[in-house]
Amino acid sequence: MKNVLVTGGAGYIGSHTCKALAAAGVQPVSFDDLSGGDEALVRWGPLVVGDLRDTARLAATIKQHAVDAVIHFAGRIAVGESVAAPWLHYGANVAGSLSLLEAMRQGGARHLVFSSSAAVYGLPDVPWVSEEMPLQPISPYGRTKLMIEQALRDYAAASEQRAIALRYFNAAGADPDGETGELHEPETHLIPLALAALDGGKPLTVFGDDYDTPDGTCIRDYVHVTDLADAHVRALAALESGDAPAALNVGSGRGYSVREVLTVIEQVVGRAVPICMGQRRAGDPARLVADARRIRQALDWTPAHSTLPEIVASAWAWHRGGAKATRGQVEAA
Repeated sequence: MKNVLVTGGAGYIGSHTCKALAAAGVQPVSFDDLSGGDEALVRWGPLVVGDLRDTARLAATIKQHAVDAVIHFAGRIAVGESVAAPWLHYGANVAGSLSLLEAMRQGGARHLVFSSSAAVYGLPDVPWVSEEMPLQPISPYGRTKLMIEQALRDYAAASEQRAIALRYFNAAGADPDGETGELHEPETHLIPLALAALDGGKPLTVFGDDYDTPDGTCIRDYVHVTDLADAHVRALAALESGDAPAALNVGSGRGYSVREVLTVIEQVVGRAVPICMGQRRAGDPARLVADARRIRQALDWTPAHSTLPEIVASAWAWHRGGAKATRGQVEAA
């Protein structure tokens, strides 16, 4: 069995990917400082608790577990936080990633799948965003992702390290088996915030209803987290075969507005989501939808679970069951 280091393996996408790796006959080794993840979600393979900037500990982990490759999720993800405290993002995302690359060099791991973001495109004014679009991030978060992508290209040009950057659009949903899901604190994503509002939380704030879209609310591309995890496993296989592009969009290619998402939630749950209207957030494009043709061709990847009703149903099942049970385990510990 191969061993793959998964940084951020105790997190949302990381834990789903660990499950997908295990199902593919790969041993995931999670490396996480647990600042944004939960130990209770590490159910497939061992956990090493540590800071990504601890190069020596990373290198020792790679050697100890005979790691062949790395899938790199660890980092800070909140765009608003990156504007208010950019040092947190440059420290965790850029310094942490450079530490990882050095640890890989010392430990002999050559292949890296990197968790990038559609934030590298900035505010593209097109119906579908392709990999050929100019890279013009407008937030510190997006700029850290672009910096890491550039570092990966430079390392590949000067060494045997090879990498692929997967540019996510909107990860959503939860494991269909209920074994893992979304546990962000604080939560910033639309669907879990809407479900929390249904469950007695504060009303969901809709940020702007005057965009140039059919119903005035922003349109986004949602991809089921299980499909996203599958894309990482396929990207790793492509790297090992020597036939991987430098960067790929990961999205469904279908856009849904905020109001459309709320309508589907109402259909799945049977109740209307309590909302309040807010002002637009700076930097929110009216539409952000992936041109996903390249990943379908390069990785033979097709999202199998990314219809909006399936995404919402899996997220609602996790919210009612797995999320509460897992939080109870964490609190009891």
